[in-house]
Amino acid sequence: MELSVVVSTLNDREQLLSCLDALHDATPSSTEIVVVNGPSSDGTTGMVRDREDVDVLVEISERNPNVSRNAGLSVATGDVVAFLGGEYAVEPGWYTAVERAIHDGADVVTGPITGEDRFDAGDPSAPRTVAGREVTLFDGDNVAFDRTVLEALDGFDEYLEGDGARDCAHRVARLGFDVDWAMEMAARREVGTDGGKTEPDWGVTYRALGYRLAKNYGPRPTVFARTVGSAIRDGAVSVRGIVSGDATPTDWLSNGTDVVTNAAVGLRDGVRARYSDRSARRNPNGLSVRHDRAVRVYDRR
Repeated sequence: MELSVVVSTLNDREQLLSCLDALHDATPSSTEIVVVNGPSSDGTTGMVRDREDVDVLVEISERNPNVSRNAGLSVATGDVVAFLGGEYAVEPGWYTAVERAIHDGADVVTGPITGEDRFDAGDPSAPRTVAGREVTLFDGDNVAFDRTVLEALDGFDEYLEGDGARDCAHRVARLGFDVDWAMEMAARREVGTDGGKTEPDWGVTYRALGYRLAKNYGPRPTVFARTVGSAIRDGAVSVRGIVSGDATPTDWLSNGTDVVTNAAVGLRDGVRARYSDRSARRNPNGLSVRHDRAVRVYDRR
């Protein structure tokens, strides 16, 4: 297995140090390490360029994780390409888990990010059924693909500012590829935060939800029902926040407006994208569409 690891980072220099140190310790020296940075302002560029274990540094100007992943994919040469968030450090068994799964025939392999609830309630390795299709979700910050899968997908959809991995999971399922969950393929947040929890951007979340459902399944009742049902559940949680004093009615109304507006835009754009790319990969904003992601590339291979 020739492995490339694409590490995406944005203003998390200290976490990136731990991430790269863990990769150095846990993977063979033949592993190709690609760091995609940008646009950071915390000295990340100098730190990465000083390290001999980073093969390629790609500087980008867009704050979009899917642009970052595609930028890394465009320069990676391995027959297996893994994507890792720069704030996470892999556990010692990470490489072995990837190698074993790929050797056993997995198309995509993923594992947990310990200490964080990255999915809805329930077993994250269990498939979800959407419009009759079984979809196994994976986290874009800890996943590895056989390169042929990424070529079939044309990478990630850059329309999405977030949740690009969820969209990718739906497309993986449509193309008939298998996703294998390996608990040993674990990553962790090595450097702690102040304990705060970032409030979700409901506009971004619901635009992504509407877009990926409409793009992958078309304007069918299931799509609208899932979007509305998710909004009702999140709205109920917000109401409980008002009752407990953690939120205000003004915030609830503002968030609700963002949800409705952006869900509608996402549904509209998803339908357009579906008919823009009628192929099975459903990716009109993928890797092959543009070649100007990188501002600068430092390649020491």
